[in-house]
Amino acid sequence: MKAVICTKYGPPEVLRLEEVEKPVPQSNEVLIKIHATTVHIGDTKIRGFRPGMGALDLLVKPFMWIAVGFTGPRRKILGMELSGEIEAVGKDVTRFSKGDQVFGATEMRFGAHAEYICLPEDWALAIKPANMSHEEAAAVPNGAITALHILRKANVQPGRKVLVYGASGSVGTFAVQLAKVFGAEVTGVCSAANLEMVRSLGADEVIDYTTTDFTRNGERYDVIFDAVGKLSRSRVKGSLTRTGRYLNVLTDSGTSMKIHVADLLTLKDYIEAGKLRSVIDRRYPLEQIVEAHRYVDQGHKKGNVVITLLAPPAFQ
Repeated sequence: MKAVICTKYGPPEVLRLEEVEKPVPQSNEVLIKIHATTVHIGDTKIRGFRPGMGALDLLVKPFMWIAVGFTGPRRKILGMELSGEIEAVGKDVTRFSKGDQVFGATEMRFGAHAEYICLPEDWALAIKPANMSHEEAAAVPNGAITALHILRKANVQPGRKVLVYGASGSVGTFAVQLAKVFGAEVTGVCSAANLEMVRSLGADEVIDYTTTDFTRNGERYDVIFDAVGKLSRSRVKGSLTRTGRYLNVLTDSGTSMKIHVADLLTLKDYIEAGKLRSVIDRRYPLEQIVEAHRYVDQGHKKGNVVITLLAPPAFQ
């Protein structure tokens, strides 16, 4: 099978498309033919060995070396999200059957930048939303669940005022929509080019951060969710209500955030009810994985960057 191999840390050019052995499922595993995956910021941080914790990087790096490898990633095939079809199941598998259309996250197992992957049946996998393509479904697990976990910390209630900073990114686009699902009045902060897109996701107000500093507009918010990790608590504290919460995607998600099947099923319900959708910025074939990583490295993607592995059907 084809897979993208990363044997050392560095720029996107360290990635190589190679032929590797197709995996065989163990008794408790399913073999998934991957139709779509993503280039998640977690993939680019591992590839470039960038923890992404700002001032904490010097403290985090030694632990990252231990966790992911010293001279290069221990898991040579990156990729943290997927959507595809189950091609085979182990003898002890009961949750899934051959032919099931599934989506999910590989988390720190990685491995989704390939044509096939084996995962335990009790992993973060669920039946794909019926009203989503594989490309759309692959973009859901990490960004949406990160947004869901963090917003739950704030116990967002109907009528609360929530500001999402970085509302046009993967986590931000899902945070805007989920805050609306919870009944909040939502303000999205992003660049001018993305204002209409964020408004289309349900934001009640949108602010162009290049021309307007929300901390000086006199408004007070019950929740300020920094979905890109660029704000400080001291900068935003004057914009919070007396009981307001400041949440940061880097510190409030944590490195140990676990993706549970129940959360995937919750998101699936929202999606099938028409309350949640994926935003896809660009699509690349697996053969253009280097270009996809280059684009994500620029730090300006809107929503998600998707990698397609299944060619569209021929025109009839």
